[in-house]
Amino acid sequence: MTATFLPEPEPRLRNFTIISVDDHLIEPAHCFEGRLPVALQDRAPRVVTLEDGRETWVYEENLYPQVGLNAVAGRPKHEWSMEPARFDEMRRGCYDIEARVADMDLDGVYASLCFPSLIAGFAGTIFANSKDPELGLASLRAWNDWHIEEWAGPHPDRVIPLQLAWIDDPQIAADDVRKNAERGFKAVSFPENPVDLKRPSIRDPYWDPFLRACEETETVICLHNGSSSWTAARSPGAPLELYTCLFPVNALVTAAEWLWAQVPMRFPRVKVAFSEGGISWVPMLIDRIDYVMDHSAVGSDGWDDSSISPTEALRRNFWFCTIDIGSVFALREHIGVDHICIESDYPHADSTWPDTQPRATTALHDVAADVIRKVTWENASKLFRHPVPPELQLPAITDQASKEH
Repeated sequence: MTATFLPEPEPRLRNFTIISVDDHLIEPAHCFEGRLPVALQDRAPRVVTLEDGRETWVYEENLYPQVGLNAVAGRPKHEWSMEPARFDEMRRGCYDIEARVADMDLDGVYASLCFPSLIAGFAGTIFANSKDPELGLASLRAWNDWHIEEWAGPHPDRVIPLQLAWIDDPQIAADDVRKNAERGFKAVSFPENPVDLKRPSIRDPYWDPFLRACEETETVICLHNGSSSWTAARSPGAPLELYTCLFPVNALVTAAEWLWAQVPMRFPRVKVAFSEGGISWVPMLIDRIDYVMDHSAVGSDGWDDSSISPTEALRRNFWFCTIDIGSVFALREHIGVDHICIESDYPHADSTWPDTQPRATTALHDVAADVIRKVTWENASKLFRHPVPPELQLPAITDQASKEH
């Protein structure tokens, strides 16, 4: 079937400055070319065309087709599917940085944090599960090199660099985090709950070197939904909609796991962002934690002796990222308005592109200007240490707006 592309959208009216803390890129076919050691280069991930015309990544003799729903921006909804997609069936902004920046301009998004797609897994787990660990580590580092040099490098004001961590050796991961911080990386994508990948749980001191390196370098740990291949869906053969509806459950479970693992106590300056989990689950978790601490908690695993409560740690060390600004936004102060960020999720099926600006304008129409600034860009700017030029900082704060809040 020939892919249909919708007419080019008109640039949206820019009412706000927006930093999207969760978008995705589709790795171009040349992503790994010339980036691995010579002895490993001929085994690097590569794109091949199958007899039926489909394109797919090949790595260690396994096929990794481009899932159609991962790249539907600019395509009519009736053509969306899970079927593999060719590069010529994708909008060029999916895999070309110059076209991506142009699409950000159309959407009114100033800066973007971009996660990988299928060939790497959202947190590099494809490489971590390699039969040959040497090849896996070399491929992961090649992805990081490509990201900082070709994706983020040409437009450092528009792209926040994100790296992948080598989860099979936390000390190697820690060393890479420190080196990558010097190269300009501000974030690292990490599996939500590594125990689901048959690795030690986040409670295990095994991960301390990595967590310490992230804390020391202010590298934000991004926990993207689905990155550890776990879902709360229990029905075999259930439709895709069940899995996507349960995204907030992933975030809730992950936050509880990391909190009761005392990661914020052991590393009080660590920064953790829950990508594509929304904010609807946060009030429920806060209320339940407070109730448990007041009633059924016995010993509370060290929290009794802490100067900070679990919910205070949650509001201090965790950031909550949402595509949709829905009804729960009314509880923003309860959640922690300084820790809410928004996402565009380009070019996935859940994306607000090209209407991120008008959707945010509608959702935030009765909200004070200082709160709008926090949620649309200030929180993300501070979290990822990504400055916004003064002339681009919208909406403007007035004395009256500040008084209303």
